[in-house]
Amino acid sequence: MDRLTAMRVFVAVAESGSFSATADQLEMSRAMVTRYVGTLEQWLGARLLQRTTRSVTLTDAGESCLRRSQQMLALMDDVEQETSRHDTALRGQLRVTCSISLAYAQMAAALADFLKLHPQLKIDLNASEGALNLVEARVDLAIRISAEPDPALIGRVLAPCASALVASPAYLAEHGTPTTPADLEHHRCLSFVNFGKSVWTLTRGEEQSRVGVRSQLSANEATALLQAALAGGGVALQPTYLANPHLADGTLVAVLSDWQPPDMAIHALYPSRKHLSPAVRALMDFLVQRFATPRW
Repeated sequence: MDRLTAMRVFVAVAESGSFSATADQLEMSRAMVTRYVGTLEQWLGARLLQRTTRSVTLTDAGESCLRRSQQMLALMDDVEQETSRHDTALRGQLRVTCSISLAYAQMAAALADFLKLHPQLKIDLNASEGALNLVEARVDLAIRISAEPDPALIGRVLAPCASALVASPAYLAEHGTPTTPADLEHHRCLSFVNFGKSVWTLTRGEEQSRVGVRSQLSANEATALLQAALAGGGVALQPTYLANPHLADGTLVAVLSDWQPPDMAIHALYPSRKHLSPAVRALMDFLVQRFATPRW
């Protein structure tokens, strides 16, 4: 068996402390993970891991092997990157994560178009709302919408991300249209669980208004709130990349359009500049260019 692959598997097991987690990360069966580790132990003539039903720990030989394996794999990555400079074709696999709503509205199509330009590349998209540890999840690039991204990560702004207050025509016909931010206190509002659930901040020029809203329905995901707004559930704070098509066809109406929610931005985040692959750089450049056009 490939000894370099066996080393990669062993390092992943040592770092995660789990054969099952390593199998998920490397997209191979647990039996294959066990086989690679066993082959490495047989090759070295030493037990590297102590296994119990609850934990996996390194032996003394395993500690030494882990350090050497990490050094060899880092050297191999350097060789691959140095070689790849002479080959313009992007290949391998990228792991990308973003929110469900952005994946649905923009990223899935963007990644499909990017892959048409680079047919030897593969992308695994994790669409989720939870905050992932990029190193533990082996994520190459996180696309996140935030006013203040995680300072522990390295980031690049891809585009501004505007938001708007919207409601369905049926809801407004029944409950009236707010004309001032204070009017929102008397409306059903659809809020994000972890962002402005009970207080919305709106600005108009130099004016700022903080409004306590009555949130009868809250959710952790934008497309769920969008569907609730379309069903007449109330006034929703929505990213314009989701709301714009519905504003254009009249299924949603802008509310308090002269008042603006807080500015946000779409960030590309990654854990380290070291060994940043050409594929990640190319994808970020592609997304900056794609998001530069107003149609998105």
